[in-house]
Amino acid sequence: MVNVLSSRILLRPTDLERSRAFYRDILGLAIYREFGQGPERGTVFFLGGGHLELSGSSDHPPAPGMRLWLQVPDVREAHEELSARGVEVVREPRQEPWGLIEMWISDPDGVQICVVEVPQDHPIRYRP
Repeated sequence: MVNVLSSRILLRPTDLERSRAFYRDILGLAIYREFGQGPERGTVFFLGGGHLELSGSSDHPPAPGMRLWLQVPDVREAHEELSARGVEVVREPRQEPWGLIEMWISDPDGVQICVVEVPQDHPIRYRP
């Protein structure tokens, strides 16, 4: 078995500074670390129990199947805050048949982001 000590999602955006501003200023993710210098520096953000690294660039947006899942304590509160910051909400918050309350937004390159609330009585909260 591989002993994984840490993990992160790597994104190579089409416009590094635009994406850095989105994740830092619009979503409000805290910066874990930065590396390199100037406008091409890489930025690693905290994602709860993981990290999101924006570094380098690409001529093409990330693969269309790329998704991020961000759990928050209150989706409706997140909806109000993100809407006020100008984030386009792809799908309004709603409770899904599987019990999670989900809202969908996208980043500047079209990466779909699920903002999710796990209700108190949801089985995902149960740990035997």
